Amino acid sequence: MNNLRTDKYKKKKKHRVLKIISAILLVIILVCAGLLGYAYWKTSATFDQIHKPVEGKQNTSVTLNGSTPFSVLLLGVDEREGDRGRSDTMIAATVNGTTNKIQMLSIPRDTQTEIVGHNSVDKINAAYAYGGVKMAEDTASNFLNDIPFNYYIKINMEGFKDLVDAVGGITVYNDKDGLELGDKTFNKGEITLDGDDALAYVRIRKTDVEGDFGRQKRQQQVISAIADKLMSTGLIWHFNDVLNAVGDNIETDFTMNDVTKIAKNYAGALGNVENLQVSGTGGKQSDGIWYYVVSDDERARLHDELAKNLGIN
Repeated sequence: MNNLRTDKYKKKKKHRVLKIISAILLVIILVCAGLLGYAYWKTSATFDQIHKPVEGKQNTSVTLNGSTPFSVLLLGVDEREGDRGRSDTMIAATVNGTTNKIQMLSIPRDTQTEIVGHNSVDKINAAYAYGGVKMAEDTASNFLNDIPFNYYIKINMEGFKDLVDAVGGITVYNDKDGLELGDKTFNKGEITLDGDDALAYVRIRKTDVEGDFGRQKRQQQVISAIADKLMSTGLIWHFNDVLNAVGDNIETDFTMNDVTKIAKNYAGALGNVENLQVSGTGGKQSDGIWYYVVSDDERARLHDELAKNLGIN
């Protein structure tokens, strides 16, 4: 009789434990579902805020299925109240999911070129000031002998520091001693940067023996470091900060669905970035203005490099 009562007690206790475990699992599932729902809502709301199709541009989006290459024009712009500003940074990027390779070509802002739609020859960074993203895209495409741009991303450089802070800072390797801007000095070696430091680091030109080319390298370096942080599992702890920084400082014609497809179908390319440079000569021209002059042969070479990764002629 006692054994029977003991067995019943054990079964009852076991049943109660299972109920407690089930209740705990249910709470965890509900909490996770709530977080995922919030994350989806927050991300979706952010993309609604930053999604800005280019007015007057034909639809150039592609099927982001992993086998179709695509191109992006990245613009870093110094915007101030009442002033559109110029594109301080212009990077042509191509992404190939078959070869798993990303190319990043920084076009020097002082590059002399035809400003498409403005009937003038000027520094390439003036295109954005004259006609916004559309004119910047058309001008960069023309400079690269008709390399098309499927998408664009524009970031306000003043807000660039917000994104670095949002991911908890970044670590990069500085290959030069004595880089200075204002009261900030960066010496050779591995350095950890907060937002203010990163913004200064990518703006240095005068104290870099490579001038604008050194600045371009650092821009690409910092962009890659931010991307690495964004892809890390620790992003969940910075989720709100990242989306707030993105919402305040970035515009793009990518949709949330596009970015989801890229993360899924082109992940293999993210770790294989080829940085390209524009070769030319700098000096004052007949109008007394300093330009970076690029030959037709060099433009043809750059076209061929980018076209190969895009699978076009």
